[in-house]
Amino acid sequence: MTTSIAVRCTGLCKAYAQTPAIHDVSLELEEGKFLALLGPSGCGKTTLLRLFAGFDVPDSGTIEICDRMVSGDGVFLPPENRKVGIVFQDYALFPHLDVSANVAFGIANRVDRKERTAEMLSLVGLEGMEHRMPHELSGGEQQRVALARALAPDPKVLLLDEPFSNLDADLRIRIRAEIKDILTYAGATVIFVTHDQHEALFMGDLVGVMSVGHVEQVDTPQVMFEKPATPFVARFIGLADFITGTIKNGQLVTEVGNIPAQEQMPEDETVSIMLRPTHVSINPDPNGIGVIKGRVFQGGHYLYQVQLPSGAVVHSLQPCNNSHPIHTRVSIDAILDQDVVYFGDKRIADCRPK
Repeated sequence: MTTSIAVRCTGLCKAYAQTPAIHDVSLELEEGKFLALLGPSGCGKTTLLRLFAGFDVPDSGTIEICDRMVSGDGVFLPPENRKVGIVFQDYALFPHLDVSANVAFGIANRVDRKERTAEMLSLVGLEGMEHRMPHELSGGEQQRVALARALAPDPKVLLLDEPFSNLDADLRIRIRAEIKDILTYAGATVIFVTHDQHEALFMGDLVGVMSVGHVEQVDTPQVMFEKPATPFVARFIGLADFITGTIKNGQLVTEVGNIPAQEQMPEDETVSIMLRPTHVSINPDPNGIGVIKGRVFQGGHYLYQVQLPSGAVVHSLQPCNNSHPIHTRVSIDAILDQDVVYFGDKRIADCRPK
């Protein structure tokens, strides 16, 4: 079965007052897929969303939505002609309109507006609330009204700009699960902006990590976590530490032991090796090389901070029944039953222990 590309951008650049916000961004998203754009504040996530929506004009580059050029090559379609829906961070509901009127606002006149509104309210689970005003709704209910309003015109692509940021933590977890189910059922193509890595990993079929206006990597959540393309991605998706290794006779020689290296690595090359907390095992040992400098109780586990002789710090996730006090000297073993990722000479390599 042929898959269609719902969104394609190539070489997008945008600057404000000569300050670059987006630089040379290119990506594709298939129909029915969910892309979560993740990154720190100021990395360009919302700017990219605004360019897709048509709220801003790119300085260069092209944007296609369902094989239709909407920006670039002398073309610029306004937002209302792009078949794009958007849910804003503050929902932007009309305070003087009831739920039904809010949802019906963007529905074309040629469509049975009453029927379509009822269909959307049923989709988001708000039947019976048609005549409530926005101020009479909870935060989660307002969020679903905004979603219904965005879906009502049957957009080709739905853009979500941190839509859960105004909800408290418990409600946020519940609502995002409900929204994902709704959007999956609707077969929507979604681009979702967040700065919350847990949200991105939960919501996205694909995750795109951005830094200073550039997309560092776009991939599935699992690949992003296990095979980050850059040290920035490694640190931003989960907790990652780095230790130094040197290539010697086909081995990565490190202060926590030797790791089999990829073949044909240059001798004496220095690389940075990524260690997740699940990669690091510790045991009390008066002759060990590590010293516990901190620990955080995480329910069923302790997260330990362990300082190495070089001064580098690695983290180790251990069951809570394996409790060690701060200042305990420990031996350290790298658990090598999975790929180890290391960076050197601006490239990434994987090595699997024999």
